[in-house]
Parts: sequence; C-alpha cells; structure tokens
Amino acid sequence: MADNLRIIKEFILTPLSAIYGAVMYVRNKMFDLGILKSESFKIPVISIGNIAVGGTGKTPHTEYIISLLAKDYKIAMLSRGYKRKTSGFVMAFPNCSPQDIGDEAYQIYQKFGDRIRVAVCENRVKGINRILEIDPEINLIVLDDAFQHRYVKPKISIVLTEYGNPFYDDKLLPLGRLRESKHSIKERADIVIITKCPDDIKPVNFRIFKKHLCLYPYQNLYFSRYKYDSLCPVFPDASCYIPALSLFTQKDVILAITGIAHPIPLIKYLKRYEAVVKVMHFPDHHNFSRSDINDIYEVYNKLKGRYKIILTTEKDAVRIANNPYFPHSLKPHIFYQPINVEFISYNSQSFDDDIIGKIKEKS
Repeated sequence: MADNLRIIKEFILTPLSAIYGAVMYVRNKMFDLGILKSESFKIPVISIGNIAVGGTGKTPHTEYIISLLAKDYKIAMLSRGYKRKTSGFVMAFPNCSPQDIGDEAYQIYQKFGDRIRVAVCENRVKGINRILEIDPEINLIVLDDAFQHRYVKPKISIVLTEYGNPFYDDKLLPLGRLRESKHSIKERADIVIITKCPDDIKPVNFRIFKKHLCLYPYQNLYFSRYKYDSLCPVFPDASCYIPALSLFTQKDVILAITGIAHPIPLIKYLKRYEAVVKVMHFPDHHNFSRSDINDIYEVYNKLKGRYKIILTTEKDAVRIANNPYFPHSLKPHIFYQPINVEFISYNSQSFDDDIIGKIKEKS
C-alpha cells in the first residue's frame, strides 16, 4: 500500500517538479545573463542560506558568525522577518516584539542588543540601503536566508545542509524539499556547511559528503554540530530555580513543546537523560493560539511525575514569552534549551580563519 501511494505521488508530482525546476532555471539564467540585476555593495555582505525548505540551523549559524565578527566590525543583520505582522522595512527597536520583526530576528536582537543592528525587509536591496542611511558606520551586512535572493550579490555565500537530510538526496518542490536545483550550490556557494552532525561522526562520513558534493577547489566544506547549554527560564522574573537535566530521574517528566521544522535532534538530546519525555509538536514558526496554550496547560497538569517541567526551543521561547494567553501558573515551570554551534575539525582548515580571510580578501 505504501509503495503504491509513493508511486502515485511521484506520478502526480514529478511533472510539477519539472515545471518548477524550469521556472527556477530560467530565473537564475536571467540573473546570470544580467537581464535581472544583482546589486553589489561597497561593504562586505555575507549571505547565509540553504536550498531546502525547512530548518537547517540558519539562526544558530548566523549567531555564530555575528559573535565571531562583532569585535572587528559594526554589523547589521537583515532578514525578511518571516511571519511578522508588519510589512516593508522595520529596524528593531526597544520593546519591539516577534510580531514586529519575526521570531528569528527578534531572537538575534534579544541576544546581541545594541552591539549590532537588526532589521527586516522583503526587498533586501532596499533594506541594505535603508540600514546604511540610518547608520553609515555599518561596515558588514549579514543576510539571513538569502541564497535565493539574487538581487543582492554577496561577497560571501554560505549554504547549509543537514547531516540527516542532505540536499543531494532530495528533489525539487513539490516532489521534494528543494527550492532550486542542487547544481546552484556549485555555481554560487563559497562555503558549504553540513549542520547538526552527530557527536560520533566518523572519518568515512566526511569522505562520503565530500564525494557527493564534489565541490570546486575554491569552495570549502565544513561540518558543525549543536552544543547544548544549561536551561534558561522563559520568564526569568517568575523562576527562582534552573533545573539540571543530569539530575532528572525516571520519575521526572519533561513536556517538550516544539514549533520548529526539525525537532528530532533536540528530542534525541533530551532522551539521553533519564526523565520521561512527552512531546507536543507544532508547525515551524507557529504562533501559539489561546487554544494551543490551553492544550499545553491541560497536558502538563495531567502529567504524573515527582518533578515536571515544560521545555521548549529558544526560537519558540521568544513567541511564548510574548504570548498574552500563557498562564501565570506555568511561568515558573517553563524553560528553553539554548544551543551553540561547534565546528568539527576534520582537516587543517578553520572556518573562523576562512571567513575572516575571505572578508578581508574580497573587501
């Protein structure tokens, strides 16, 4: 039965994928031939993106790059502000919310504060120009999720792909998850990062990815993984303690609330510990409704355990913290799991040195 459904799906969607691929091919050719214009800027622009729909870890890698470069450059981060309630250009401001600039931009703004500028705009060319008008001292732009936004020609283009879902095993929309042909990586990427690698990755895995990608000599390949920090309260004023997962036992319960594309790495991490893990998964970038919050409240109250908490992702936490329906009684018991990016050494190349060198070279 499953095989029959797969065959029917491929029969219906393959022609649609071919049409979609043809449209993207023509669009990219129009940029290549100069019919559609890509604008360059005098200051370095770093694009961080992917070619697949869904989370590949763009936000943690964007934060890593900002942290790496913030001491030497005055940085502005620009994204389109996915699922925000506003439109056009918006610069992050004190007391703004995810509804103003989107959850990912808001998370970065909360993390870096006035050390960088954070802005959103659907039109990236207009967005960069407005940033430079507002703050002429900006000398580095980081574009989030901009590999397909070819109206800006970046100095450095970084493309991410997941270890468990590499783009070379995928197909074009709507049959697969690819937003454009996998050949675009070789044509436009400067750096490819394999994200969310397991801790026990073997040398043979490095070789397999390198063989499948078959990058040009000037394109560098890196591997990264997540490192999980101590839990943080979603509502700091309401929490008087921070639990340690290592102290949880089989009598304790974690209710994991996720609204991200791929929550499996987080769930696998939580299941390393002894606590019982109950999962409530919502769509990516989900705005929690009153009904959703009521469901969370009911599920949490029904859980039986010596000790129980609600745990969510950093991206979901910024939406929950601004949610007017979240009950006060649950605020002391909800925490988020911070993640950091760590690059895995597999040859003599250093990602930090590479990107710093590329900026200076291309400037």
